[in-house]
Amino acid sequence: MKIKIFFVALLMCTSGWLSGQNNNPDSTKVMRLGEVIISVNRLPVMLKTNPGSVSLVTPDMLSIMPKGIGAEEALRLVPGVRIDNQHDGERVHISIRGQGILTERGLRGIGVMIDGIVLNDPSGFAPDLYDIDWSCIKKIEVLRGPAAGLYGGSGASGILNITTNNGGSKPIGGEISQTIGSNGFRKSLIQLDGSKDAVDYRINYSRTDGNGYRDHQAFWSNKLYEKINFHPSSQLSITQIISHSDYFQQNPEGLNLGQFNNLLQANPDACPFNEYQKTNRTTIGLTGSYKINDMHDFQFSSFLRLWNYKETSNKCAEYRNYTVPGLSAQYNLHFNAGKTNNHISIGTEFKWQKIDMYKLQSAGNPLRVESIDETNIENDSLLANQIISQSSAAAFILYKFGIGKFNFMGSIRYDGMNNELTNKMMASDTAKTSQNYTKAAARLGASYSFMDAITLFANWSQGFMPPSTEELANNPIGYNGFNTHLVPATSNCIEMGSRGFFGEKFYYEITGFIMNTENDFFRFKQNGRGNQEVFYGNAGNSKRYGIEAFISYKIIKNLSFQLAYTYADYKYTSASIDPVYTDPTYVLTTPPTSGQWLPNSPKHQIYTEVVYAINKNFKISLGNEYQSKWAIYTDAKAYNGLLDPTVYQNWQDGFNLLHARISYNWKLWGLNGECSLFARNLTAEKYMAFTEPDPDGNSYQPGPKREIFGTLKIKF
Repeated sequence: MKIKIFFVALLMCTSGWLSGQNNNPDSTKVMRLGEVIISVNRLPVMLKTNPGSVSLVTPDMLSIMPKGIGAEEALRLVPGVRIDNQHDGERVHISIRGQGILTERGLRGIGVMIDGIVLNDPSGFAPDLYDIDWSCIKKIEVLRGPAAGLYGGSGASGILNITTNNGGSKPIGGEISQTIGSNGFRKSLIQLDGSKDAVDYRINYSRTDGNGYRDHQAFWSNKLYEKINFHPSSQLSITQIISHSDYFQQNPEGLNLGQFNNLLQANPDACPFNEYQKTNRTTIGLTGSYKINDMHDFQFSSFLRLWNYKETSNKCAEYRNYTVPGLSAQYNLHFNAGKTNNHISIGTEFKWQKIDMYKLQSAGNPLRVESIDETNIENDSLLANQIISQSSAAAFILYKFGIGKFNFMGSIRYDGMNNELTNKMMASDTAKTSQNYTKAAARLGASYSFMDAITLFANWSQGFMPPSTEELANNPIGYNGFNTHLVPATSNCIEMGSRGFFGEKFYYEITGFIMNTENDFFRFKQNGRGNQEVFYGNAGNSKRYGIEAFISYKIIKNLSFQLAYTYADYKYTSASIDPVYTDPTYVLTTPPTSGQWLPNSPKHQIYTEVVYAINKNFKISLGNEYQSKWAIYTDAKAYNGLLDPTVYQNWQDGFNLLHARISYNWKLWGLNGECSLFARNLTAEKYMAFTEPDPDGNSYQPGPKREIFGTLKIKF
């Protein structure tokens, strides 16, 4: 089947070439960055005058993705962001300025919005990015740095504001695409879209599956996304969204140094216990705006998310059923006073979450024949049976002021978060535990535009990262209850930078920042709780210095160059004084000491990309991805070489990868399309994609060698 699809794609590309219809321009619409208005600040702000660091992922960047399934593909040219796809599918670790690097799964302290619908739960935790089909994205705004003054605990390190495509200009149109590639990868996508009068719509469905490049690394997903925009009047706009995701991925786990003779193998536990994660989720959302007049307008959003989750490990099978509703409202006032432009917004947000969770003890099957299934052996030993109820409420006020070339923006927000756990295995008088957090946070920024080529900006912001659902629910003292020793981490960040445009040929942004964090986190494990049980503690404080730079240069009409560079100096500055984290009765990890580098934070990251349009049809691109070495462990003994060197080596060598892509746009029989071929890691370099601070030494997640992907798109 794969061979047939490949030859059909080759035939159509060749036919289009031989037909001589070479007048079809690149379908990617050029986005004029000097005119772009961004909304990630909760108020419309022009990109060129934004009073803080921000990155914009444009359609032309999104058009050059090998698979269209991973955040690391879409965000490759965003500085300050570290993304590790540890399992070849869609399971990723994402951090911004070092916040979120310790997450076992999901995103901590990074706000995620998809068409205005918030993905984060009341604790600020975003479980995954499975709902996003990156092939259907219009643009991504990335606010880098603490934004708790705008988004509370969800914005401790930054925001991903993702906008999907709207309906096309015709009543009925769409696209069909098929991608096949290395390691059994396949992705089929169909989109239908259109518009008529005051309504436009889009619905897309995709099926993805693959074997992975390691043993026990297979995955599959089904995604359905429906979006309808209503514009019943010039004053009212409403967007209705339905999203459904069904995702399964085997977990090969990390390797230890003794297993380096075969980097493709899975951890010995992974296959006998059939370790995997399974998510089935549906989200219904509604967003809108109403313009009362030129001075007053109103925005609102609401959603309901229902989903089931299962994760298996060598210790237990964990089942979770979620109910997650939420809503928000924001009133905006715009007025001029003399030569000044003023915008004031007042808003509120509410989110709730209920999790029914239980754990059954696992048993391994050494005779198990490897296959892509969801079976695992569970006995009737109930390790946990509990209900987690969470809620959050927030109020915020924003102010934007502009006079001439000067712009100022400030915000303050107050959050209250409540977490309650009911242990159904205990008597009613002792069954409940609760952890509640409140915090006010602010953000202030200013910019001055001397000319299009030079805008200077400065920004001060506060971050607030409460213990997330995952951290609270993983209790080192028992299978039930909360980890009550955790306290929120708080940050203060100062940044200064410059951005500018030279027509449509050159754009740059460079930012320097210093961020101090109190009660930063670290990861540890406990005896007898299995490889998948990870716990969190407060390590003490940390200090982070960084430089983030982005350059886009159109060298000549058909040749462009882009570069994203990150310099990171992230270190712990003081150790935890809570004795529970050094209690040898159950803790395996020694908290980090002053001077230790935060794990998984290379000092240098560079991604460069050159795109050359040979003519209106042919385009080639070359990419180079470089990361310097990084530290692995938070454990002070492992970090300082005081443990067995055959198991623990703290520093991981970096890597340098080359990527290449060639594409051909064609027009044939009234259809438009594109054929492309992408080679990732062209030189087949052997490298480590990701490491985890695992006290057992199973820290290493190797990356794939050379991979080839081919795609055929047909637009109608």
